[in-house]
Amino acid sequence: MSLSTTPRLPFLLQAHALSGGPGGQAVFEPLNFSWPAGLNWVCGDEGCGKTTLLRLLAGDLKPLSGSVETPPGGVFWLDLQGAAHDETTVQACWDKLQAHYPHWNSALLHDLSEALDMTPHRHKRLNMLSTGSRRKVMLVAALASGAAVTLLDQPFVSLDQVSIRLIKDFLSEAASQPGRAWIVADYEAPADLALASVLEL
Repeated sequence: MSLSTTPRLPFLLQAHALSGGPGGQAVFEPLNFSWPAGLNWVCGDEGCGKTTLLRLLAGDLKPLSGSVETPPGGVFWLDLQGAAHDETTVQACWDKLQAHYPHWNSALLHDLSEALDMTPHRHKRLNMLSTGSRRKVMLVAALASGAAVTLLDQPFVSLDQVSIRLIKDFLSEAASQPGRAWIVADYEAPADLALASVLEL
């Protein structure tokens, strides 16, 4: 495991001797790490624990050891890949999430929906969408949530190049905003984005 951090306060999310994994099996060694404001990257090969770490940070998975210190502004995490969400419409998904995030930006959601060509799909069920469009539902919600910490798991999978560029442009701009942290998990850290920290599992 290797990591690099550009000192930048405040730390918005901290893991203390954190370990865990599905089925009660630890995927990585106990982790101590602090994520500052800005754009942060978690990278590594398939099966190294990137998704598991995000789930632990979000509280979606109970740790085997250690703890996570989260900010008052909340942590956004959403996984729409499971069949449990198939019958939910895009709009119903967004409406439900809005109730949980007090700083939700409806104007931004509208703009992102238009830019990512999701407006015509707002009243479709998730099981009617392509893999890429289903991922866009999560991305639009994540970017509009207003959460202090936003967790994104492989956000560019199944997206077209125009959509990838738009998301990268948004993250590049968001990286300079004080008081918010973005933690993205993917195989490699990008060379074209300014990163506050990189954690390699």
